[in-house]
Amino acid sequence: MVTGNHLLGRIIEESEMTKKLLLIMAVLLIVGAPLCAQTSNTPATGTPATGTPASNYHWVVVSAAFGMAIASSLCGLAQGKAIAAAVEGMARNPGAAKAIQLAMLIGLAFIESLALYTLLIVFVFAK
Repeated sequence: MVTGNHLLGRIIEESEMTKKLLLIMAVLLIVGAPLCAQTSNTPATGTPATGTPASNYHWVVVSAAFGMAIASSLCGLAQGKAIAAAVEGMARNPGAAKAIQLAMLIGLAFIESLALYTLLIVFVFAK
């Protein structure tokens, strides 16, 4: 293994860290789904079990609010980065400003549509 301040050593270390992070995320996703599963009926009587979604509906609204907050913040960051890159591109090549501006506006529309889709999902699930 390469040690020291070599660029190759940094890349290898980052790659191992990324692999570990992806492995941890995969394990959490695989293990987390069965842990959070709920049954809708008790096996013996067929009556609704405690903790059904109807009794925990307030968590749907809270999770929808968190989802919208995350989507809005990430869309805002993406729009800021897109605008900064477009302005830098226009400053470097003023002759291509119209083409860059058109591509930026189309990209901003796509980015904003992601936030609008999230808002639609919030309205559908958080009745």
